[in-house]
Amino acid sequence: MNQLTTLFSEEDKKLVSLKKASIWASQHLNRKITVSNISYLIQYGRIKKYGNNGNPLVNIEELKDYYDSFSKEKKWRNILGEDINWHLSFSQYKEAERTKHVHRLHPYKGKFIPQLVEYFLDSHTDEFKKEVYFHKGDIVLDPFCGSGTTLAQANELGMHAIGIDISSFNVLISNVKVERHNLILIEDIIRKLNSRLKEFQNNKNNIAFEEHLLSELSQFNNKYFPSPEYKRKIANGTIDEKEYAKEKEKEFLILYNELIQKYQIKIKQDKNETFLDKWFLDPVRKEINLLAQEIRQIDDEDVKKVLTIILSRTARSCRATTHADLATLKEPVCATYYCKKHGKICKPIFSITKWWKFYTIDTLDRLKEFDMLRTDTFQICLTGDSRTIDIYEDIKKKNPNFAEILLNQKIKGIFSSPPYVGLIDYHEQHAYAYEIFGFSRNDKLEIGPLSKGQGEEQRKSYVKGIADVLINCKKYLQKNYDIFLVANDKFNLYPKIAELSGMKIINEFKRPVLNRVEKDRDTPYSETIFHLKER
Repeated sequence: MNQLTTLFSEEDKKLVSLKKASIWASQHLNRKITVSNISYLIQYGRIKKYGNNGNPLVNIEELKDYYDSFSKEKKWRNILGEDINWHLSFSQYKEAERTKHVHRLHPYKGKFIPQLVEYFLDSHTDEFKKEVYFHKGDIVLDPFCGSGTTLAQANELGMHAIGIDISSFNVLISNVKVERHNLILIEDIIRKLNSRLKEFQNNKNNIAFEEHLLSELSQFNNKYFPSPEYKRKIANGTIDEKEYAKEKEKEFLILYNELIQKYQIKIKQDKNETFLDKWFLDPVRKEINLLAQEIRQIDDEDVKKVLTIILSRTARSCRATTHADLATLKEPVCATYYCKKHGKICKPIFSITKWWKFYTIDTLDRLKEFDMLRTDTFQICLTGDSRTIDIYEDIKKKNPNFAEILLNQKIKGIFSSPPYVGLIDYHEQHAYAYEIFGFSRNDKLEIGPLSKGQGEEQRKSYVKGIADVLINCKKYLQKNYDIFLVANDKFNLYPKIAELSGMKIINEFKRPVLNRVEKDRDTPYSETIFHLKER
């Protein structure tokens, strides 16, 4: 309570403005809390609003109780152990900082946050990181490149970087992030695509239908799911959410079907054979096909790559699923439904326009932001199997100048997050992109995919796969290399991996993972960053 007494006088320390509440919360949590963050808590019924709309107030004691009830460190230490390094939670960073510039160019399961990469690559030391491992001008390797986080951060820090990934789509994401682009030309072509999309829609009823539907939804939700009163009634037990939501969902469905008939909207596609057939409503599929065809006809390969990423990102946001199931698809949704995430009736998506326009602007903004930070260094991601790829020869074909640097100084070390055994099918998470653009798939070469499970045979195969990658990559490393591998090693596989690779684990950094995409984000979960060197 010392902070409260210091910050507020006796008469105003209980009810305070949102601005004062944000100042106090920032001090209490040791991270920046904005007025918008406090407004969010009010809007979603987490804390009660006092005062009036012109001068909203909050009870600072209630705010303290709310934040204290969600303090994770003590609970997580009890479960995960006292050796956890809470500094590596990076809890002080807002989402916008964890997904800065190109790091949110496209969704990707299983990526680490840029601050984790930066921690090990930059020149600082602390009580845990006692020496500097990488310096400007060094070459960093990520043999499981994923969406290119290591490459982008290496660029920011003035280091060269090489990525390798078995997935051609992952390679595309990574290279689009770090390459230089003609943004003026891209903007011009986007304007032409927008005109083409609008022209296509002029003969359709989709837009008018969706506008009418949104108007009816707004009225219905304001009446039966007012915010924040509705959520507060659920919290205090005044409303049985399950029964009430089921009743209102059924009630609105009648109006929804009437609008479908009025505007003659075709909902389902004729086929149900592929991912695109199953997970997109018919109007959305037709718009995706239109833009995909237009993009394929673009002559400039760089422009084509950037627009491919934008359309893929758009398609992902337009799948026919509930807002609560975006990360893990369950069943296609073809009608309005009660959304537990938002506490109201929501709808599936009938046109890509909103998301397409948003992502075109957002992507260009992120690329421009990164251009202001980028250093004059080389980064490239190669498509290939890290167990067998000839890194030097592949770099030489694509960038002879970089190949010369590689030959002369070799790679200083690795920072990577190998796939977790039996957790993700890396090609399948972007199935829509593979189908839209016809990328070739190499699922059979994935190490430790979800589809093969976590049994004993799969663990053995995983150990050999990761070890083979390290053995192959060692040929390109400097003698005194440093390797950092991020893993949730619940099966204790990495000691064996190190042994088979001719390496030893010299240190382990254990970190809590607080910001997970999955629904179980509040379940204590940790990763270990294994530091390996030559045995």
